Amino acid sequence: MFSTHSPRAASAYQRINVETSMHTIDQHQLVSLLLQGVISSIAAARGALARGDVVAKCSAVAKALRIIEEGLNTALDRVDGGELAENLGALYDYCVHRLIQANARNDDAMLLEVQRLIEPVAQAWGEIKKTGAAPAAEFTASARPVLQEA
Repeated sequence: MFSTHSPRAASAYQRINVETSMHTIDQHQLVSLLLQGVISSIAAARGALARGDVVAKCSAVAKALRIIEEGLNTALDRVDGGELAENLGALYDYCVHRLIQANARNDDAMLLEVQRLIEPVAQAWGEIKKTGAAPAAEFTASARPVLQEA
């Protein structure tokens, strides 16, 4: 009557659990999770690259790209966000470009570069919640990417 394991049922349960938790967290927490997701995905890609696991590397880079493009970049308030949103948008666009290059070239240095660009943003974002206000000038300066063409 009951099956011991149903991947479909487990997947449905997991989706419901994720959707429920998404409704109970605030926007600040959601952005924090997205930023941490990018950092974790890049770390996974770097580990897979070091092991020579091309499939895992591609999967991890694809996950980081989706989080940046579909989560972080689309969440920016480009109307009222001013210079901060503009700078973060430029940073995210640059990171997407570099992740694509890193994936194509199997370049750990590019993956590390993106990780090092996202980490201070994640750290500054965490500080916003602690202080209750955004130190806009410091955050804007730290979010401005150093653009370089490869």
